[in-house]
Amino acid sequence: MIDINVVVSGAAGQGIQTIGYIIAKTASEAGYNAFSWQDYESRIRGGSNSYRIRVSEDPANSPLVKADIFIALDEKSKAKYRPLLKEDGILVDEQETGERIITVPFVDIAQSELGDKLFVNTVAAGALTAVMGIAWESLKEVILEEFSGKGDVIVSKNLTAAAEGYKFARNSCEGICPWVLPRREQKHYLISGNEALALGAAAGRCRFIAAYPMTPSTGIITFLSKYKERLKIFTEQAEDEIAAVNMAIGASYAGVRAMTASSGGGFALMVEGISLAGMTETPVVIVLAQRPAPATGLPTRTEQGDLLFAINAGHGEFPKLVFAPSDPKDAFHKIVRAFNLAEKYQIPAIILTDQHLADSYFTLDDFELDKVINRSYLANPDEIANYKRYQLNESGISPMLYPGQSHHLVCCDSDEHDEYGHITEDLELRKRMVKKRLRKTELLRKEIVPPEEKDISDATDVFLSWGSSRNAVFEAVDRLRENGARVGAIHFTELLPLPEYEFPRDVNYYTVESNATGQLGRLLRSEYGISVKRAIARYDGLPLDHMYIMEGFVNG
Repeated sequence: MIDINVVVSGAAGQGIQTIGYIIAKTASEAGYNAFSWQDYESRIRGGSNSYRIRVSEDPANSPLVKADIFIALDEKSKAKYRPLLKEDGILVDEQETGERIITVPFVDIAQSELGDKLFVNTVAAGALTAVMGIAWESLKEVILEEFSGKGDVIVSKNLTAAAEGYKFARNSCEGICPWVLPRREQKHYLISGNEALALGAAAGRCRFIAAYPMTPSTGIITFLSKYKERLKIFTEQAEDEIAAVNMAIGASYAGVRAMTASSGGGFALMVEGISLAGMTETPVVIVLAQRPAPATGLPTRTEQGDLLFAINAGHGEFPKLVFAPSDPKDAFHKIVRAFNLAEKYQIPAIILTDQHLADSYFTLDDFELDKVINRSYLANPDEIANYKRYQLNESGISPMLYPGQSHHLVCCDSDEHDEYGHITEDLELRKRMVKKRLRKTELLRKEIVPPEEKDISDATDVFLSWGSSRNAVFEAVDRLRENGARVGAIHFTELLPLPEYEFPRDVNYYTVESNATGQLGRLLRSEYGISVKRAIARYDGLPLDHMYIMEGFVNG
């Protein structure tokens, strides 16, 4: 079975993102599954970064650490990442020669053939494609597509650079490169988590987003801004995150589905707005893209450190929704579901993603577009004679109209209010309004999707995980079972409110999380009384991979 891991390294500004994306796209174009992720420093130039691409016959969509093929565009990065190269792996290098080394003079080729060393990265992409055994035609199609908007001259030069790198490496591969990846008929989407969230928001009829740029959430608003005419969405870069969340709440109050997106520091500024949405019962969707904290932390790395923050965000007691999708397909459908449920229950909904999910590219077969839209929750103004925006009832869900739909002013105040929305100091009414809002939680709980189970029927040890770690956790379970371990997994993507769920008894539980304190374990202990034996925790800024999980399970 084909399962190749390629590591491309270099300094910021050398174009390793271009190389990595072209290789992933070329593998996908050739009919293979591609998964790519980045390990990069928070700097515009310099440093040592890597772009890692896993190419396989069957979908993997989780990181591998050790490299089958390694290429570095500078000596500093080569020194840092070369230890990742397997003993039988292949080094593609500018100058070095030796056994299992493909020497390709990238700079000389770029300067002699094109008169510009800026094309080094395209030469390198051509060389890597050859070493992997992918046909030239697949790379050619990707280059034509990726550079078509830059004019014929740029397209021609990049084709020449890639062809020269491909030819040079191919001639050196005989007897060394073991892979042949013939073109397959399978077609896939190659998409990042941020792109999937943006497309899902548009499919869910979101028509307004306000956000202030903050890594790793920025890709959502930039994608929606790029395609705003086609997706029919208004995008606004707010002056700060406080303005962003309040703009989204205002747009929702005015009658359109609306959202905002940020990372932990920006989300911290939004929590008063979340409480405002809770009191005014205004639906709004907020994407919280996690990164290592506190404060600025490691702004370009990944972590799952904001779970309890999201669940407890906002002052006071009111219902809200917290989802944590596992991959781009799940992200697409979860954000649609968030818009539907936020509108149905008139609550804020939070989508927890992270740098790993946001920026990585995954192979997906399809989206289920027939499931996406439901706007049956809106009141019919023709059927309401005496409109009470906060009408007391058994469900807790009051009729919701927008300004202009009713015959009188639709009040919406951050103070406690009566059924019409007017400020009240009636303390008995206050109690009834609190109970009304909280009743929605129990109804909402019945709609929450239970966690996904894997191999728990005979398991003696069970991993508990959430969000973007799913694929790595499930791969670890498969590998451990191959070695005789009776291991299973329970994976959560809908975390507030938690569903009614019966946990297996007489098993050892381990939380597998990208945080230091085992936040999911703490949550499950408080909600279900589950006792966790140990946390397999990662908080160095790198994503969980199956080898890390296996080592944490076996060695503790």
